Amino acid sequence: MWLSLVWRVLLAFALIATALAGHWFDRDGLRDNVDGAISFVDVLYFTMITVTTVGYGDIVPVTDQARMFDTFVVTPVRLFVWLIFLGSAYEFLFKHVWERWRMSVIQSKLKGHIVVAGYGTSGAEAVSELIRRGTDPAEIVVIDHEEDGLAAAEGCGTNIIDGDATRNATLEAVQVARARAILVSAGRDDTSILIVLTARRLAPDVPISVVIRSEDNEALARQAGADTVINPASFAGMLLAGSTHGPHIADYMADLANAGGRVSLRERSVTPDEVGKPLAGISTGLGLRIYRGGDCHGFWEPASSQLQPGDLIVEVVPR
Repeated sequence: MWLSLVWRVLLAFALIATALAGHWFDRDGLRDNVDGAISFVDVLYFTMITVTTVGYGDIVPVTDQARMFDTFVVTPVRLFVWLIFLGSAYEFLFKHVWERWRMSVIQSKLKGHIVVAGYGTSGAEAVSELIRRGTDPAEIVVIDHEEDGLAAAEGCGTNIIDGDATRNATLEAVQVARARAILVSAGRDDTSILIVLTARRLAPDVPISVVIRSEDNEALARQAGADTVINPASFAGMLLAGSTHGPHIADYMADLANAGGRVSLRERSVTPDEVGKPLAGISTGLGLRIYRGGDCHGFWEPASSQLQPGDLIVEVVPR
């Protein structure tokens, strides 16, 4: 912002210097109605008054050459200087105030939203999949510092912010403590883990999912506070390995993960009318496992024979 302001000031001074030089070299074409003599101070005064206003009439051009110079050089310089002034006022005052007001309105509405830190390949695919699954793009906030990525995210209808997701101010600006979930895909494991650390401190109860490239860093990501750690290479390896045990295993796993598949995985809380029933007795889908008190129980284990209040059910449901 300040570099742009410096360039504008230098351009304005360059235009004024051009007009000053022209008037000085053709000072014989000017007439001072006060004392009749044209000094450098008179030329400087006349140039500034002519560029910023239309003059007071105390110094006037009297020759055709001086008048043509004022017509075809000074007048365009005056217009350019005013455009630079108005553009700077808009850029650094009106636009700044407008953006702050617009951002405050967006922030006031952010609640139960999804924060996506990093709009690379994984982040962009995550946003697309969320939208395909029915999430309103207005409920998604993308944090990135690449202009192309932000433009693409904005094109999807999401809210965007140009910032560093490892900084407290950036995460506070997107109301991370009121978010429904945080998805981290910064492209580098160290950056992603630092984002998780920062987000977990600001939002201790918000679920955080992170993409980690190296298997060695998965434990670090969990220690940093991530609830879900996804390793794309490991997942691809599992699909490949699964395909060796049957041609349809990998296909079914991809079907579960894809929004366009025939079935999907869903996690939900047990309902009052399901309490006391076995996991196999639910009617909403095919129960796979339950989570009770931080422990996981499969459908074949004795704990899943009787559902209890507070249980979380993971089930397969038709798309």
